[in-house]
Amino acid sequence: EEEEEARLQNGGFLPCPPGPAGAVPSGTALEEPLRSCRLRGEAPRSPSPPRSPSPPRSPSPPRSPVGDAPSRRDRAEPPVPPRGFTEVSLHSRNTYEVSRRRSAPEHLPLGAAAVVPAAPAPPQEPAERARHWAGIGGAGSSLAEFFSRNFFTKKTKELKPAVQSAPGWKLFGKVPPRENLPKDSKVIQQEYEARTGRMYKPPPPSARRKNIEFEPLSTTALILEDRPANLPAKSVEEALRHRQEYDEMVAEAKKREIKEAHKRKKIMRERFKQEENIASAMVIWVNEILPNWEGMRATRRVRELWWQGLPPSVRGKVWSLAVGNELNITPELYEIFLSRAKERWKSFSETSSENDTEDAGASVADREASLELIKLDISRTFPSLYIFQKGGPYHDLLHSVLGAYTCYRPDVGYVQGMSFIAAVLILNLEEADAFIAFANLLNKPCQLAFFRVDHSMMLKYFAAFEVFFEENLPKLFLHFKSYSLTPDIYLIDWIFTLYSKSLPLDLACRVWDVFCRDGEEFLFRTGLGILRLYEDILLQMDFIHIAQFLTKLPEDITSEKLFSCIAAIQMQNSNKKWAQVFASLMKDNKEGDKNHSPAPKN
Repeated sequence: EEEEEARLQNGGFLPCPPGPAGAVPSGTALEEPLRSCRLRGEAPRSPSPPRSPSPPRSPSPPRSPVGDAPSRRDRAEPPVPPRGFTEVSLHSRNTYEVSRRRSAPEHLPLGAAAVVPAAPAPPQEPAERARHWAGIGGAGSSLAEFFSRNFFTKKTKELKPAVQSAPGWKLFGKVPPRENLPKDSKVIQQEYEARTGRMYKPPPPSARRKNIEFEPLSTTALILEDRPANLPAKSVEEALRHRQEYDEMVAEAKKREIKEAHKRKKIMRERFKQEENIASAMVIWVNEILPNWEGMRATRRVRELWWQGLPPSVRGKVWSLAVGNELNITPELYEIFLSRAKERWKSFSETSSENDTEDAGASVADREASLELIKLDISRTFPSLYIFQKGGPYHDLLHSVLGAYTCYRPDVGYVQGMSFIAAVLILNLEEADAFIAFANLLNKPCQLAFFRVDHSMMLKYFAAFEVFFEENLPKLFLHFKSYSLTPDIYLIDWIFTLYSKSLPLDLACRVWDVFCRDGEEFLFRTGLGILRLYEDILLQMDFIHIAQFLTKLPEDITSEKLFSCIAAIQMQNSNKKWAQVFASLMKDNKEGDKNHSPAPKN
């Protein structure tokens, strides 16, 4: 009871215990050391004697245990900060709480001090009120610093101020931060079970994947993973079925990978073998065959090496020797026709029209059309190589060879398809040698008939082709006949470009190798080999699909498959070879022309 009386008299604090002489006198309230905490520059005040408690007065408002409110006489004196305590609550969440309200009445119980409202402060003047609250604020900050530095250090470390997340944003202003924390998966599972009434039954340990050897690399591997906790678990049957499906998919993928790996290895072995054969053949061609060309070109050994394909390093030289130079064209003659072509290009670019004059049977308009067609056709020559298009290394070279030929043979001019033949020659020969081989190659009977568009000769070649077509591929021949599919639909493109547009470039060069050895016969034999290679596919197609298929052949065609089919084609009919069959057709045509010619007049 005495302690409670002393606490009530001292503003809720126990008085300091008695100490030795010279120390703080006994009964001094705890507020004495607190009162010494003041702002810097504030003059110290002499402590006032403690006030004795007065008897309770019911009508009067509650008094502060520290001191009474200042009277009118006191207000005339210089302003002095009040002697009220800042109330410190040890049971609050924060380390200390600063309260500006006055203390509770003296004679109330300790627990009721917080319930009774504080007495209203007497009215003050504005200037005095400002100084009064300034003093309280300074003292409060000093006390707060004192308490935070000297008292309750453990509480300050443990308790942290609440940090609110920054408010979110939406399109038209702020939205308040989310107060609800994300739910745990177990809580979601419990809510789901309470809502649906179904309990979660985990699968047996055998169905779970205990040791995951690898992370799932695709969505197909996710079927082996367990579902999230907020979803119903897989049943044992479903988990086993997913496991079986996944194992099947992995097995199929492994089979495909193994098959592709074997295919790649096979291709690499064939390529290495081909390179070794080419290297050994090149030595034979350079050291033995080319020095003795005229004596060895018709031997069986050379023809077999020729069939296997010429080494790229000697291909251009062998082509030039096989094609020959019956026209006796020299490099100087090529320069003459090239300069003439450049003059015409310059004149056509400067003037839009020329006088209607003729030069060697060709009009200026026809020559101009040929030169303009060359520009258009060069950009479409081997577009995947990007070397003959404008800006490429061989664009001007190809343009020069074709322009010089239009001036050399104005009766033929330029025909679509010539650019592919000249491009293949440029890739294997020098510029002048390519022009010489180009002009002599187009001077052959078959190429001259096609490029001059000699319809009667073209029909004879088609008729000879059909004779051997029926002899070697009778089923496909009848299938084509049923759709009235004539050879001109697919042979014209093959003959005009010598298969350089229809076949891959390396395969087309190998066709050119044997074409230079056997002549025009091999061109039609190659066509029959292509039909034999795709006979099963063509038998299932109609007219439109056959024409589209033969116009653009598959890109995955290999030289081994094609040449095996070509070798199976027999170019004999009733013991007649290609030249004999074609000669008989030419003879029959001449006799027919005589029979249909009108009788001479007497």
